[in-house]
Amino acid sequence: MLDKALEDAGIPRGDVYLTNAVRHFRWEPRGKRRIHKKPRISEIRACRPWLEAEIRAVKPVILVCLGATAAQSVMGPHFRLMAQRGQLLSSPLAKQTLATIHPSAVPRAPDSEGRTAAYGMLVADLKVVAKAIR
Repeated sequence: MLDKALEDAGIPRGDVYLTNAVRHFRWEPRGKRRIHKKPRISEIRACRPWLEAEIRAVKPVILVCLGATAAQSVMGPHFRLMAQRGQLLSSPLAKQTLATIHPSAVPRAPDSEGRTAAYGMLVADLKVVAKAIR
């Protein structure tokens, strides 16, 4: 889903470095699947040194946070994804930071119309990134 959205936004996949803001957190079994639970503040803090080291090494032009967990781990716990998504903001980790929905939210939308809308939001937000890096 992310690769398709990047392509539709005009961002070459080879220009993207992908990592996880939080690497280890709780999950619960549902049949054969593991469903991730929202990470605790302590789990976010524990992963922060790795995230900071990666960002220092990669030196991204724009830091893109996919989903509320990533956005709040970078921007702070009071960040509200749906109110602030798609906006280029400054963050403690990068001069330019943009948060958008997580690509996994697209297929989880309740119906076809919702999936189309969610995908449209994701691509629109990525187009903001594409325009800013040109």
